[in-house]
Amino acid sequence: MAKEPQTPLDDELERREEEARPEPMEGELDDAVGLDDDESVAAEEPATVSDNPEADMLAAQVEELEQSLAEAKDQALRAAAEAQNVRRRAEQEAEKARKFALERFVKELLPVVDSLEKALEAMGDDASEAHREGVAMTLKMQQDVLAKFGVERLDPAGEPFDPQYHEAMAMVPNPELEPNSVMEVVQKGYTLNGRLVRPAMVVVSQAAG
Repeated sequence: MAKEPQTPLDDELERREEEARPEPMEGELDDAVGLDDDESVAAEEPATVSDNPEADMLAAQVEELEQSLAEAKDQALRAAAEAQNVRRRAEQEAEKARKFALERFVKELLPVVDSLEKALEAMGDDASEAHREGVAMTLKMQQDVLAKFGVERLDPAGEPFDPQYHEAMAMVPNPELEPNSVMEVVQKGYTLNGRLVRPAMVVVSQAAG
């Protein structure tokens, strides 16, 4: 339906209504604008995230698992170190057993060497050269075999007395030697790979007085 044309009377009525309508105050406009802005800001702010007990429980479980893993790694490292120490000790014991397995055999063989030495020293002028050479050769063979297996002879004549390797049979005053020196070797000593098998039996000098 077409809108009817307004008459001059209608125009005059509309004009008077607009003049009679109160205009908004400046403060009221600002309040209205501010209210709209606050509502807009409030709409833009995200809502506060509520607590999540399930997430907290999962985080606690993860922390516990990490601690258990660290403890397991520490125990594994300790076990590996202990195994290495055991293996090292076993190797040392095996090496020691290998080095000193002949100790008892050497102790049993030393009296034979002593007898050959004494026999060679006791031979007089009436002994034949062949006999002397035979005993000397047998003695040398025995000494060479002992040296081959790590046996060393201790013959400390003229050396300072060492209680770790020497056993004093007597103390004799002797002004020609320094006190506590080996004057005479009654019986030679022997070591096996550095370990004492038998100490040297010696006579030790002391200061004259």
